[in-house]
Amino acid sequence: MPTFSRLFSAFGRIGLLSFGGPAAQIGLMHRVLVEERGWLTEKQFLSALSFCMLLPGPEAMQLATYAGWRLRGTPGGLLAGALFVLPGALVIAALAALYAAFGTAPQTEALLLGVKATVIVIVVQALMRLWAKALSGRAAMGLAGFAFAALYLFATPFPVVIAAAGLWGWLTGRAAAEESAPPPAHAAPPLPRIALWGALWLLPLPLLWLAGETLLFELGVFFAKLAVVSFGGAYAVLAWMAQEVVQIRGWLTPEQMVDALGLAETTPGPLILVTQFTGQLIGHEAGGWGLALAASLLTLWMTFLPCFLWIFAFAPHLERLLARPRLQGALSAITAAVLGVIANLSLWFALHVLFSDTVTAPAPLTATLPLPSSLRPEAVFLVALAALLMLKLKRSVPLTLALTALAGWALGQLLP
Repeated sequence: MPTFSRLFSAFGRIGLLSFGGPAAQIGLMHRVLVEERGWLTEKQFLSALSFCMLLPGPEAMQLATYAGWRLRGTPGGLLAGALFVLPGALVIAALAALYAAFGTAPQTEALLLGVKATVIVIVVQALMRLWAKALSGRAAMGLAGFAFAALYLFATPFPVVIAAAGLWGWLTGRAAAEESAPPPAHAAPPLPRIALWGALWLLPLPLLWLAGETLLFELGVFFAKLAVVSFGGAYAVLAWMAQEVVQIRGWLTPEQMVDALGLAETTPGPLILVTQFTGQLIGHEAGGWGLALAASLLTLWMTFLPCFLWIFAFAPHLERLLARPRLQGALSAITAAVLGVIANLSLWFALHVLFSDTVTAPAPLTATLPLPSSLRPEAVFLVALAALLMLKLKRSVPLTLALTALAGWALGQLLP
C-alpha cells in the first residue's frame, strides 16, 4: 500500500501530463499504476476501466478516483481524483479569463483558428476509434444512425436519445439475462453514503435559490443534469451542451462555444473541463469577473462531485455490476448511440470552423447548413495540416496544437 506522499507524486504526475483525451490519459495511468509502480494488476485495471465505462461522467477521472480509493480508501480516492482535475481546471480558468479579455482581438482569433482546426481532427479521430469498437452489427449501426438523425435533423434533446438507446439495450438484454447465471450476491450499496454525497453535491442549488441568484441557480441545475447524462465521455454531451447554451438559452454565441472546445483541448485533464470554461464565460458576460469566478467554481462542483459519488457508492460492488447482462446490454446500446452523437458534434463543429456563415434548414428540420460561398480556405489548410501531423506523422496532441496555432497566427499576418 503506497504512502500518501507517493500517491500524491504519482497522481500529480498523471494530472500534469494527461493531455490528449481519455485514450491517452488511460494509457498514461496504465503505464504509471500497472507497469511502473505495480500498484494494480492488469486484471484489476481492466475491470476498473469497464466499471467506469458504465458510469456517467469522465471515465478517465473516475478511473483515477477508483485507483486512489482501492489503494488508500476514500481519502486516496479524493486525492487522486482531485489531482487529476485541478491542474487542468487552473489552466482553464486562466484561459477563460484571457479569452474574456482578448478573445476578439485579430491575433487571438488567428491563433484560435489553428487550435479549432486541430480539434476537428481530434474529434474525427475519436469517432474512428469508437467506430471500430461500437459498430459490431446492424443493430449498433441503426442506433448510431438514429442518434445522429435525431440530433442533427430534429434537435432532439440529448438525454432523450441516450435514454431511448439505453432502454432498447436493456430490453434486448433480457434474453441474455435469463440464460445467464445469477450475479454474485453482495450487500446493496450503502444508502446513507449515497444520500450524504448526493446532498453535498446538490447543496449549492437551494442556497442559490434562496439567495435569489437566478443565473447561478440555472447554471447549477443545467450542469447537474449534464453530469448525470454524460455517458460516453465529453464528446457525447458537448453537442447537447452547445444546443442548450447557444440555441435554446442564448448564453453564448456559436463562435464562443467552438472556441471553448478548442481551448479545452489545449489543457491537461478531462475534456469535460470545457463546462468550466463555458460557465466562467457565461458568468463574465452576465456580471463581470466576480460572477465569472462564482460560475467557474459552481460548474466545477456540479460537474465533478458526482464522479466521487459514483465511485465511493458503487466501487465495492464492481463484480456484481459487471455480471449483469441487461446492464451490459444498455451500456452497449448507449455506446453505439454515442457514435452518432459524436458524428453530430464533428459535423456541427466543422461547419462553424470551415464556414463563416450557416443557415438553419426549413421546418420541421433543424439542421445547420453551410453557405458554400463562405468557405474559409485558411481553415481548410489548417485542418489538412493537423490531419497530416496527427494521422499520418503520428505527432502528439500538444505538439500539433502548438504548430497549428502558430500556422494560424502566421496566416493571420499574411491574409487581409
